[in-house]
Amino acid sequence: MRSEKCGMKLVPVLVTVFIMFTVHCSLFTDAHALDVRRSVLDNGMTLLIVERHNLPIVKVTVGVKAGSITEPDEKAGLANLTAELLTSGTGKRTASMISEETDFVGASLSAGGGDDFITVGLSVLKKDLDLGCDLLSDIILNPSFPADELDKKRERIKGALKAQEEDPGFVASKEFIKNVYGPHPYGRLFQGTPETLDGITREDVVRFHSDYYVPGNAIMSVVGDVTPDEVDDLLKRYFSGWAAGQHQAVSPRRPEKAPERKTVIIDKDLTQANIILGHSGIRRDDPDYYAVLIMNHILGGGGFESRLMQNIREQKGLAYDVHSFFAANKYGGSFQVGVQTKNESANKAIEEILKELAEIRNTPVSDPELADAKSFLTGSFPLRFETGQRIAGFLLAVEYYGLGLDYIDRYPDYIRSVTKEDVLQAAKKHLDPDNFVLVVVADQEKAALKEEFK
Repeated sequence: MRSEKCGMKLVPVLVTVFIMFTVHCSLFTDAHALDVRRSVLDNGMTLLIVERHNLPIVKVTVGVKAGSITEPDEKAGLANLTAELLTSGTGKRTASMISEETDFVGASLSAGGGDDFITVGLSVLKKDLDLGCDLLSDIILNPSFPADELDKKRERIKGALKAQEEDPGFVASKEFIKNVYGPHPYGRLFQGTPETLDGITREDVVRFHSDYYVPGNAIMSVVGDVTPDEVDDLLKRYFSGWAAGQHQAVSPRRPEKAPERKTVIIDKDLTQANIILGHSGIRRDDPDYYAVLIMNHILGGGGFESRLMQNIREQKGLAYDVHSFFAANKYGGSFQVGVQTKNESANKAIEEILKELAEIRNTPVSDPELADAKSFLTGSFPLRFETGQRIAGFLLAVEYYGLGLDYIDRYPDYIRSVTKEDVLQAAKKHLDPDNFVLVVVADQEKAALKEEFK
């Protein structure tokens, strides 16, 4: 009899898993078909809704302006720790109860930190939307932050940080952002350090949540098999207790540009040198953003067709992969080129990177390069809307960065309007082959960096 009951309970779970897998694989959306409904609720929260009735699933993403940029330097990791603890218990549910209720209906519930904001995500079948919203509201409004769960979470994060120190790529990236951003919060890991994590108390977490987790500081995007009226009803039932209130203003300073060239050398017993070369970059609202996007695609963001890949991989055979990218956050950004190469070819790889930076600053890109970059960037744009989860995350970013709901329609024109002269001027302005941060994690004896790079 017991086995029959267990089997009966297992059937709906298997069905749910199958439907969720089908949804993940088959949901595709034409970017231009998005009909976004935006409103600001009485409590101050911004609400974004996109109806998608082709599959019985709903994705909800809540972004709270409570990223690492809001935390004190001596409490680095507080924002992320607070976010990760949301699912560790509430006034009426333990961590195991939250996990069991979520798993039983095949839903997912997650929360995590970031630099600019934190996100809380729910993915649930339409038939279980009430339960999903009950869980979502409970962890956002009523987290209990149990002391034992805080200690366990802190130790897990510290353990992960320690393990990552064995990864030369992680070490290089950590040193790069520290030296590009300096004392700005962007210059540290949003997870914090073992030392700062040890200094965070439960009272710190409770106070941080109280200060920043208020509706006027939040954006909610809802995508899927749900109507605006249904969303309104769900919010009244499950989020009515999230009352408007005062919240801490988020106005961190902008990072200052590193004043001079700097090389960071880290000696490790490696066969491959891990190299990052770059400097400060642009904010997301920079008027050159789209020209920079195209310029970087041609330089090193365009995969096998990029100049860096063609030079360093295809022609010189120095590396399997080399890439460049701009990280554009709300208050500042960075540019970097990353490559792994044999210790003995580290100098040559650095030389070729600097040659390509100088070349794209001094000579206009070709017509085919510009056309290919535009074609790729406009053609790949709809891939951001393959799933409801991607749509929900995209809408949150559009709102946070103030891009406007018509951004989806305007994006192709932004790209198409960029000229070769725009690309050249963007390269001259935003690439600096003379003043940069160079991080080399390698067997330094074998790499033997030239004096000009030290």
